[in-house]
Amino acid sequence: MSIRHFIGGAIALGAVAAGTFGAAGTASAATPSAAITVHGGDGKGHDEATAPERVLTNSALVRASKALVDSARRHGNQHVTMVIMERSGTIRLVVRTRKAGPQTYESAKRKAYTAVAFGQPTSALAGNETIKQIPGTLVLPGGVPVKYKGFPIAGIGVGGAPDGRIDEAIANDVLAAIGH
Repeated sequence: MSIRHFIGGAIALGAVAAGTFGAAGTASAATPSAAITVHGGDGKGHDEATAPERVLTNSALVRASKALVDSARRHGNQHVTMVIMERSGTIRLVVRTRKAGPQTYESAKRKAYTAVAFGQPTSALAGNETIKQIPGTLVLPGGVPVKYKGFPIAGIGVGGAPDGRIDEAIANDVLAAIGH
C-alpha cells in the first residue's frame, strides 16, 4: 500500500495489492494527533472554558482501511463502502472496495452518522420510530460507534453487503482493528 501524507496530516490511500480498493481517501484535513486542545491563551482564565477533543489518529484510520479490505474479503468478497465520521460530523475516511455500487456511500455515511450521534450500533436502533424521522439517520445494521471512556467520538458505517448483518460484522472487525 502506498500512503501519502499531506499538509495538516490528512492521508490518502493509494492502490492496494490485488486491486482491492476502487477509491479511498479522506474528505477533510485530519488532525495530526489523537487530541486537540484549544486555549484562549489570553491570561484571563479562559483556558477553563475549553476541553480536549478526542479524535482517531491517522494510524488508526490506516488500520481501519486495512481491516475493511480484509473483512470484506473474509465475508465473501463483499462490495462495500466504509465511512468513518467524527463526533463533529466531519468525515475522516472513505474507503470503497472495487465494484461497490454508488448507493453504498450514502448508506455508509448515514450509518456512521447515526452510530456516532446516538452512541449505539444502528441495529440496536431499528425499532426507534423517532430516530427514523431525523434527517440523515439510517437504522439498518452496519453502523457502530467508536467510544472513548464511554463517549462516542466517531462512527463507522459500512454499506453494500446483501445483508445488513454482514455490514455490521465488517464494521465490528474495523472497530476491533482500531482498538476500541
